[in-house]
Amino acid sequence: MTVIVALVPARAGSKGVPDKNIRALAGQPLLAWSVRAALRAKTVDRVIVSTDSAEYAEIARASGAEVPFLRSEQSSNDGAGDEAVVAHFLDWLGQGGEALPDYIVYLRPTTPLRSSAVIEEAVKALVADETATSLRSVHEMAESAYKTFEQHDGVLVSIGSGSTALDAASGPRQAFPRTWIGNGYVDVFRPQRLIDGLPLYGDKVLAFETAVAPEIDTEDDFDYLQYLAGRDVELSNALF
Repeated sequence: MTVIVALVPARAGSKGVPDKNIRALAGQPLLAWSVRAALRAKTVDRVIVSTDSAEYAEIARASGAEVPFLRSEQSSNDGAGDEAVVAHFLDWLGQGGEALPDYIVYLRPTTPLRSSAVIEEAVKALVADETATSLRSVHEMAESAYKTFEQHDGVLVSIGSGSTALDAASGPRQAFPRTWIGNGYVDVFRPQRLIDGLPLYGDKVLAFETAVAPEIDTEDDFDYLQYLAGRDVELSNALF
């Protein structure tokens, strides 16, 4: 039988918005939105929150998640990426003699407004493609990335061409390729890849296109999500 675990990473060390993962969004702790969406997804068997905080763990358990461990400092510092979080979870499984899940559904709490049905669709998409190494949610960028720039010593450099001659980047939007940006709606991994010493995402990542998914990195972002959550009564009622 296929086993699928939802993993919600919720460390306590946010700098831009202190304690954002437990701050109330429309009356509910931020991480609870991801936990509840996962609990209602028919393709998810277990929901585990990975945190380094006993306080966060209590809140996660009250929301219905399992919190069977606290994350190590190495896997919860500012430089720890997705792979470190997943690897720590897999180490815990191995130490406890628990079976490796077939898939991990990765739900970042900073993208809280998500549908359980969309989580189910994402899981089914990766399961259906045995050649894909993982799945990542994306939404289309309002402006093509080919119209964006880096700065080198105060001089603009086109990301599309690497050139400082920017006339080509000033063309109409329709003249450029469409581009997509990753968001935190839902990622799906095959954890066996890490056990085998392979990169978590791999080199054939399925694009799972969603609507624009607002994320919380600043206080302004949080205010905007409060507005959106207050308007989406249907989603709130479905989750809580």
